[in-house]
Amino acid sequence: MKIAIGADHAGVRLKEDIKQQVIALGHEVEDLGCHCSDSVDYPDYALKVCDQVVSGQADRGILICGTGIGMSIAANKVPGIRCALVSDLFSAKATREHNDTNVLALGERVVGPGVALEIVKVWLETEFSQGSRHEGRVSKLKSIEEKYSIHP
Repeated sequence: MKIAIGADHAGVRLKEDIKQQVIALGHEVEDLGCHCSDSVDYPDYALKVCDQVVSGQADRGILICGTGIGMSIAANKVPGIRCALVSDLFSAKATREHNDTNVLALGERVVGPGVALEIVKVWLETEFSQGSRHEGRVSKLKSIEEKYSIHP
């Protein structure tokens, strides 16, 4: 899989650890920044990652900021993105199995690097539960998105 990854200044250190983890798991990484500790705006990096995912240039995306909250809010504004903010292993697995998430958000100031790397591993290795009751629920999410999306 190709994974697009992005972070703001508060997530840049964890992004570097996660990049190495994703590569070690046999995936390709597209690092979309940021690459410094200078203050930057998280929506800019969320949009870069989400654009890659919805265009098909990346299979999934990972976003990191201080809490993960801002990144997850920004990501979920993009039609076609289902982003989950995760801080535990159970949720990492459930959000893939039940919600077919295509973007993962993490908070560097909330989750330590050890747990974050395990979350990423579980999230990348878990498949969506095709043909289950969850498929209908994800379809309903898509319908809500279509209803409220602005179409030119």
